[in-house]
Amino acid sequence: MLSPSSDAAGIIDHLGTLRSEENIAGMGRFGIATETAIGISNSDLQKIARVVKRDHRRALELWKTGIREARMVAIYTADPKILTSAEAHGWADDFASWEIVDTAADLFTEVPFWQDLITEFAAGEREFVRRTTFAMIAGASVHLKKEPDATLIGYLSLIERHSSDPRNFVKKAVNWALRNIGKRSATCHGPALALAERLATSNDRTARWIGKDAVKELSSEKILKRLKG
Repeated sequence: MLSPSSDAAGIIDHLGTLRSEENIAGMGRFGIATETAIGISNSDLQKIARVVKRDHRRALELWKTGIREARMVAIYTADPKILTSAEAHGWADDFASWEIVDTAADLFTEVPFWQDLITEFAAGEREFVRRTTFAMIAGASVHLKKEPDATLIGYLSLIERHSSDPRNFVKKAVNWALRNIGKRSATCHGPALALAERLATSNDRTARWIGKDAVKELSSEKILKRLKG
């Protein structure tokens, strides 16, 4: 029986009892790395995390196992008030799946030095490390309600700088970040749409795709109506 006092070994043993080959196959169809997967849905992992509660030291132990589900529980139960920059970078060095990246990005935006991480990860050359930058921007645009709009608008230059990165998991995250900034508020919408329109006319194929897709959403009646309201 899991509890807040469960150790990493106990959690891993419990995860093993929930193995599903069918779920593993399904994850693979969505592009999730399944080499170490047990096949447990994120909703079930979140339930487990709520039972075992936050324990930062244990989260670090779970991460070291390399098991997909253990790493997801690690992200859900790590403490952003304690997480260090070295730990965040260490985890990022292990990133090998968009799912892990996008989940960890939400945790990383809760740390006091989240803006430093965005800059540092952007400088990284590995595909999933750079994706982390734009997944964080996308998440911050939605979740950090108290952050000034100017902070998010300031990241448009970073988006433009990396808009020609053709790697699939980077370009999709760049597009995601641009769209989320534009949908954040009426103040953010204008600068984001202007960048999207500029990218849409770029000679670079990747930048052009990012721009056109963002223009389509940011110009939609649904978004314009919500921002006016």
